[in-house]
Amino acid sequence: MSKPHGTVTEKWRSFTRSPFFPASVLVLIIAAAAGLFAGSYTYAMADPTPRHIPTAVVGSAQDQRQADAFVTGMGKALGSLLELSRYRTFGQARQAVEAQKVFMILRPHTTGKVEMNLAGAAGSSVAEVLRQAGPKVGEAVGVRVSVKDLKPLGKGDPRGLAIFYITLAAVIIGFIGAIQLNVNVPALGPPQRIAFTLAYALLGGFGIAAMVDWLLGAVPMPFVHSWLILSLTMFTSAMVFLMFDTFFGRWAMIPTWGLLVLLGNPSSGGAVSWPLLPSLLGAVGRWLPPGASVNAQHTAVYFPGNAHVQPYLVLAAWALAGTTVFWVLNKRAAGRD
Repeated sequence: MSKPHGTVTEKWRSFTRSPFFPASVLVLIIAAAAGLFAGSYTYAMADPTPRHIPTAVVGSAQDQRQADAFVTGMGKALGSLLELSRYRTFGQARQAVEAQKVFMILRPHTTGKVEMNLAGAAGSSVAEVLRQAGPKVGEAVGVRVSVKDLKPLGKGDPRGLAIFYITLAAVIIGFIGAIQLNVNVPALGPPQRIAFTLAYALLGGFGIAAMVDWLLGAVPMPFVHSWLILSLTMFTSAMVFLMFDTFFGRWAMIPTWGLLVLLGNPSSGGAVSWPLLPSLLGAVGRWLPPGASVNAQHTAVYFPGNAHVQPYLVLAAWALAGTTVFWVLNKRAAGRD
């Protein structure tokens, strides 16, 4: 008489203890990640829609009344609101553009003409939407519209995507480097691992900046400033992975990928400006490492002299949190051993 086969429970226990179990889990995770990756980028970027566009209006009250019909028409055409801030002089409004407080200056004239002064470098996707809508709305409401670009993008980067691409490279290579150090040099202690992470971040940031600026000439970077932003981004990305690795071990790639790639990159404002992103992504993105890096790099390249401290604080906070968790919890684990 043959022996009965093992019970379902026993077979399941045997399967979970075999190498086929983690391999099967990885198959499911990778499949889900592929769908989520495509979905997150499509949701954020496939149909950018303006919601609230900060706009400066210059001129007297009489001149501004001339533009009321145009502003109303733009709101209807875009399905959004132009958040108007009024300035007495064009110089004051221009300074607001330099400080990245507004994306456009409307300058109405008593002749019935409205001058649209865009800032392509402040957000190429926003400027493109406004550039297309403005003349059509003007024709519909009987207002002559002229369009100018106060802050055009460089010739080597007409779509304004270079900063998004270099940030994407810094983020992904940053945590891939940390993974490779884990796999290939597991004997490194926390101080040595942090030191080598800093080393490849500095060299990698230099390599990205040199390729894009010196070799390709795509973006005229303030080289040292841009290099250091890229290096800080790579280091921060690596330390985020090491933080998650401390908590989740071999599954650390899942939260790292989710935070930095699925959520962070689409919401960074690099490919699609924040006013065109879904409102939640636009609000969250600037507090994540990719968004902070894009913000810092964008200001350094196109708005020098008007730097904001917030993106640097965001990057530093994530880097410090990741380093602290990795250092402290690994030392405690070593002490218990």
